[in-house]
Amino acid sequence: MQTQTIFQAGNSEVVAIPKYLAKELNLKKGQKVIVEKAPDGEAIVIKKVNKTRTKTKAKVSSSTEFKKWLSNVIKEDSEILDELAVR
Repeated sequence: MQTQTIFQAGNSEVVAIPKYLAKELNLKKGQKVIVEKAPDGEAIVIKKVNKTRTKTKAKVSSSTEFKKWLSNVIKEDSEILDELAVR
């Protein structure tokens, strides 16, 4: 176990992962991780992002295609959107 100090980096509070631990867990610079509070509220859990769990973004080839898509969504879901706007 190693004690770390929280430091400021931009608008975030940062804790460094010790080199030995990053190596042991095969964590690489630039790799995505999930950071969450443990259920007991007394710890922070850092998990590797599983590539099979990440969502694939739909590709939109042009702003015209996007506008058509958005127009269809608004037409199809107008009642739901109106209800949400009232709340």
